Amino acid sequence: MKRILKVLFSRLMIMGLLMAVQIAIIILLSTKLTRAYVYLYTVFQLLSLIVVFFINSQRSNPSHKLAWTIPILIFPVFGSVLYILLRSSGSDKIFRRRVNDLYQKSVSLLDKNEHILSELNEEDKNIANQCRYMSMASSFPPYKNTATRYFPSGEDFFLSFIEELKKARHFIFIESFIIQNGLMWDTILKILEEKAKEGLDIRVMYDDVGCLTTLPYKYHRKLRKKGIQCQVFNPFTPLLGIRMNNRDHRKIFVIDGHIAYTGGINLADEYINAREKFGHWKDAAILIKGEAVWNMTIMFLQLWDYIARSEDDYNKYRPQNYQPGPMDSDGYVQPYGDSPIDNEPVGKNVYLNIMGRARDYVYIFTPYLILDHQMVTELMMAAKSGVDVRIVTPHIPDKWYVFLVTQSYYPILIEAGVRIYEYSPGFLHSKVFVCDDVLGTVGSINLDYRSLYFQFECGVWLYKAQCIKEIKQDFLDTFEQCHEITLEECRKISVLKRIVRGFFRLFAPLM
Repeated sequence: MKRILKVLFSRLMIMGLLMAVQIAIIILLSTKLTRAYVYLYTVFQLLSLIVVFFINSQRSNPSHKLAWTIPILIFPVFGSVLYILLRSSGSDKIFRRRVNDLYQKSVSLLDKNEHILSELNEEDKNIANQCRYMSMASSFPPYKNTATRYFPSGEDFFLSFIEELKKARHFIFIESFIIQNGLMWDTILKILEEKAKEGLDIRVMYDDVGCLTTLPYKYHRKLRKKGIQCQVFNPFTPLLGIRMNNRDHRKIFVIDGHIAYTGGINLADEYINAREKFGHWKDAAILIKGEAVWNMTIMFLQLWDYIARSEDDYNKYRPQNYQPGPMDSDGYVQPYGDSPIDNEPVGKNVYLNIMGRARDYVYIFTPYLILDHQMVTELMMAAKSGVDVRIVTPHIPDKWYVFLVTQSYYPILIEAGVRIYEYSPGFLHSKVFVCDDVLGTVGSINLDYRSLYFQFECGVWLYKAQCIKEIKQDFLDTFEQCHEITLEECRKISVLKRIVRGFFRLFAPLM
């Protein structure tokens, strides 16, 4: 009974109920108006056409446009009013303007590193073009003088992270989509408390929606009492608005300016298999040491200053300040960020560039496979051209409806020659690409619309780095633990299940 009452009176339930009430009021008013005044229905039909024309004039993805167009044309009153309410929020516009202003202010602090681009241009112009695109689109340049290490599991990452946290002498920045009390977070928090008492600059930032069910309300106040600076990104409110869809899905951990981690790993026990959730949880992370950490420090401070309404002196956190000696060089490393408010899907285009460059193989880890037409076409073209394209998805999903959409892409990809594997032991949460033994990326970006278009994301692009070998070996080891999906299995799916998949796939861009 206590568990039921806890769920009923949880913050998530209350917020969901308030949003449902708003939607119900819109439906009720639109129905009443339509019945009472028939001519108003005609007006709303015209309005729905205008809204559809407006949607199709935007620069958003065609699949996203279609997902809005259908409900608006079927339910002209409700669909049109809902879309207008979501699009016209003044707070959303202020949010976008302030974040953009902070991004522009910090661009001047990033080195252009034209000498590295010139060096790459001599070696491989295609690779240089990819670096140049990321530098232009996200403002984050490539670096040398940076060492890398890949972690094929959350357990390996956790051991390394704890070790580096204990060595911290100046500052620690932690940004995570999810934080949850348990072995992992409690261990980290204990170290953060000790470091705060020593006088280090400790900052923690988490996403409010990501932690809606994992942390107590106003948990940031508890951390502040411990001497830890804490900010909550985009606090969730029950008011309808596009801004609520823009979440901070990044995982950025920076220590003393010259050490950083990122990947798919949040700070909760399932990520290190200290708690079982959807079978064995497979994830991945990457450690970078050296000059390239500066990109990730800037990413963190950009969002921190937006939330805190502060203006940090970014130069205090440069890598050279606390690691003045020579730094190891390990290929080319380019940490990059992706923002949902600049109309530039950097994460998606990095993935497309890797697929398009592949000559021998491209291997992909992704928990979700929800693709637009462009990405499906690129994967099929690569496979039909003789490239060994392999994608690994979970066998035990965390969201059944998303898994239905993921599986709906299997037949067309397999027919083209793409090999699809499901991770048999449980849930695969890694977001990793590797290509031709020289190119790869590790980050927080899923192959779904939410990651590619709506969320703040990040990744580390790698060329000729030593960890490329480690990444490839992780794929080879993982294939051995997977079940490869056959076309025959796909064809045995019932008609009803195909219809359900098609329904969810239609609205995938809005999930």
